[in-house]
Amino acid sequence: MDSFAFIIHAMDVADIKRHIFPLRPFPPSWVEYLASRIPPFILSHVRGVRSAYNGKEIEGWFIGLPMTPRALLEYPFPFVADRIRRCGLLAEKKGAKIIGLGAFTSVAGDGGITVKKGLRIAVTTGNSYTVATALSALELACLRLDIDLERETVAVVGATGSIGRACALILAERRRRVRVVGRDPEKVERVRREVAEISPYEVQGFVDVEEGIRGCRAILTVTSAIGNLIEPSWIAKRAVICDVSRPRNIAEEVARTRRDVLVIEGGVVDVPGEPDFGMDFGYPPGKAYACMAETMVLTLEGRFEDYTLGKEVEVAKVKEIEALAEKHGFRVSGLRSFGREVTEEEIEAIKRA
Repeated sequence: MDSFAFIIHAMDVADIKRHIFPLRPFPPSWVEYLASRIPPFILSHVRGVRSAYNGKEIEGWFIGLPMTPRALLEYPFPFVADRIRRCGLLAEKKGAKIIGLGAFTSVAGDGGITVKKGLRIAVTTGNSYTVATALSALELACLRLDIDLERETVAVVGATGSIGRACALILAERRRRVRVVGRDPEKVERVRREVAEISPYEVQGFVDVEEGIRGCRAILTVTSAIGNLIEPSWIAKRAVICDVSRPRNIAEEVARTRRDVLVIEGGVVDVPGEPDFGMDFGYPPGKAYACMAETMVLTLEGRFEDYTLGKEVEVAKVKEIEALAEKHGFRVSGLRSFGREVTEEEIEAIKRA
């Protein structure tokens, strides 16, 4: 049976303390330091993922890496790359043929290129399918709220990152109006020019988030920032925000204080078959992150290759993985907001507000 592995890292210090009891008495900085020295371990055995196309069934393993986003981004990269590579070596021992880099393990350093060195199995970040599902979720949400994307401008916050850049390029290819929002002026201008080359409309670039999203009723947040980026008062009336980032860029406060705004999670999919993930990572049974799903799709397809690596996502691969996922029965998981499904009553309430 073909098999895969996927890395899941801690989202915060509290997450580490919940799973590693001896570290509970220590202050946060000590917890991060000590936990980062603990070898990766098997979190669960995944069973029951089955293709709707040909009935092929696969198995996999979720591998735990006790490092927080801050540690993955701020600790010396050679050390971080070594810890991630150890996850790959563990996956090899279990017999996996490909490993997916979850959340900030795909952001740290050079997007998996250094991590791949020394591994015999294939490596992917999962970012191609994340782009595809984020755009699908945004389009679905806008359709439900009667927002016409042919008339609106989509602000891509984090457009200089691998996922954000690909989202901006595909939106422009689909003849959508796009704003490029990022922190680095030079990178913003570079991506703005790329998008402008294929867009039929003027493309603006911004380094100030408040200014960049002003008046936009369709917003994608795809940054590697740790913490909340958008204040409730900055958001246009009856807007949709698709938050693809993990940890989230949008606080629940936005949903509580802005009853006229819909905040959804991008990159959540229904997995075909009768999947048993062997653990609870915050979603109902059968649902997974798109980056996880990319690894599963490639395993079902028998494509054991370094599919999405580096700091740029190829538009062609976004389209290919979306088609392969649909072929095997993966589907965008409706509209979800802060871990729960958005009801029709909530949609109507937002419209009234």
